Amino acid sequence: MKLTKRMFLGLAASTAFVAMPLAALADGWTPKRPIDFTIMAGAGGGADQIARFVQSVVEANDMTNRPLIPTNRGGGSGAEALLHLKDARDADHTIMVTLNSFYTTPIRQEGLGIDIETFTPITMMGVDPFVLWVHKDSGITTFEEYVAKVQEMDGDFVMGGTGSGQEDSIVIAAMSDAYDLKIKYIPYDGGGAVAKDLAGKQIMATVNNPAEAKGFYEAGEFVPLLAFSDERMPAYPDVPTMKEKGHDFSYYNQRAIVGAPGMSAEAAAYYREVFGKVYKGADWQGYLTAESLSPLPMDEGETRAYWSVQVENHRKLLSALEGGS
Repeated sequence: MKLTKRMFLGLAASTAFVAMPLAALADGWTPKRPIDFTIMAGAGGGADQIARFVQSVVEANDMTNRPLIPTNRGGGSGAEALLHLKDARDADHTIMVTLNSFYTTPIRQEGLGIDIETFTPITMMGVDPFVLWVHKDSGITTFEEYVAKVQEMDGDFVMGGTGSGQEDSIVIAAMSDAYDLKIKYIPYDGGGAVAKDLAGKQIMATVNNPAEAKGFYEAGEFVPLLAFSDERMPAYPDVPTMKEKGHDFSYYNQRAIVGAPGMSAEAAAYYREVFGKVYKGADWQGYLTAESLSPLPMDEGETRAYWSVQVENHRKLLSALEGGS
């Protein structure tokens, strides 16, 4: 199952953020207290970095009359965050930064009683590709050398990733199936911890998003071997894609902001205006380029259609993952 950038962009090709109508819909509503800005992952990962960058932009430009309060709630592959929003006492002051566990965790943990259709679309900030990384001390410099090493170790090669049955494990499973690899997988609460353990050589490889590995890459510690994107990434022009290697698979992590179920239309319009301004601003556009994210603007209707597509796609991906195929 291929989740391509082209498919993502096709759902929203004609959309643009327009601040004035949103402001009118807000009908004068403004926050009455600090805004709960939940992060659906642990500290240091891509979602955490994005949330804190967005917070800094909002704060620097006085975009809200009450502060955003970022809080990491990554437990249970994001279940902690989903339940926090589902049971929010004040829906109008509760928003969340998501990743693809927004889809996978409710599918895998049906007992949570989470229906993402009840959540409130705010703003899609972009989509984030995955890259295969090894430590420079591994001596591995090409994807072919990586495959040979994993096959040689016959089940003892250790990789880490964010959660179980979510983004990182889906990507690793697809790669393992395509190249007949046996890999030991260690789940973490967030991509920051995954990258740190690769830097410390506690694990042998990762499929971190570029932002999560960027500092270690720039320091010369990480070597990128393969991109799970549709085309080669401008930041890593010498890194081939999995498609180039003969397997038509690509996968992107969503970076979105959603509101709690039951949020009023006025509050939702207010947040869409705020984060729409962030999205269009030079700071965020620069971040998209610097961190190798792709833009993906959508309105509310397109976002809900996108959610439906992603739920169906991830059901198929998880079914293949659990079936070992």
